[in-house]
Amino acid sequence: MFVLCVDDEQNVLDRITALCGGLPGITGVCGFSSGAEALRWMEENRCGIALLDICMPDMDGLVLARHIREMDPDTRIIFVTNHPEYAVDAFRLHVTGYLLKPVSAERLLEEVRYALTVQPVREVPHIEIKTFGGFDVAVDGETVLFARGRSKELLAILVDRQGQFISRAKIGALLWEGRDYDRSMQKQLDVIVRSLRDTLNKYGISEVFEMQKGMLRVVPETFTCDLYRYLDGDTDAVNAYSGEYMNAYSWASITEAYMDRVYGNF
Repeated sequence: MFVLCVDDEQNVLDRITALCGGLPGITGVCGFSSGAEALRWMEENRCGIALLDICMPDMDGLVLARHIREMDPDTRIIFVTNHPEYAVDAFRLHVTGYLLKPVSAERLLEEVRYALTVQPVREVPHIEIKTFGGFDVAVDGETVLFARGRSKELLAILVDRQGQFISRAKIGALLWEGRDYDRSMQKQLDVIVRSLRDTLNKYGISEVFEMQKGMLRVVPETFTCDLYRYLDGDTDAVNAYSGEYMNAYSWASITEAYMDRVYGNF
């Protein structure tokens, strides 16, 4: 686990980074003397634990902690400060620890070790789409039941396209492999699209689907998806992927092969 340390007192910063660097389970430590520098670093990196001072000239630690949580909600926050009066505000942020300076090496290491054991508590996403293994959609933790298997597969195709519009003819070719896109298929697709819309409306999530001039897509901003987090390099998503992607659908093998290549880069 990577540790981020932020303190405007250089001697304190050096001491904290040195102590953390020697702990089992810590893969790296990075120290900054300002919150702005730390946030720039976090634009391209993630940390499991953030050790933060509170009173700093450019940005106080409470504000910094909120920004860090916005960028990575799973980060464990430990404040190391001279000011006991901020404890209530700090714990409203659900921090892991609050240490007063001068802090002993034993107390600091104790808090860091504790943070290593704390499992992040994730809020249940309002709309969550899972593609690893099978394909499922959940609303506030409740699995969505589709009236038609083809309407579920249609949504899976759109999720696989990651927000890109796809034509009805292309969808027909994927749903009914080998058949011509004739009038009969068009009518069947009309029924499937209508069934999908009815299901989404029933669960109050119609915003995930969009159709314009015969082109269909999902709206990625409206839901969370393990595939999208995986492609963004999210550590939890990468670790959760076992090599199977929407295994009920033959057309998904193309994306699965691409994911395997991406995994090699990780």
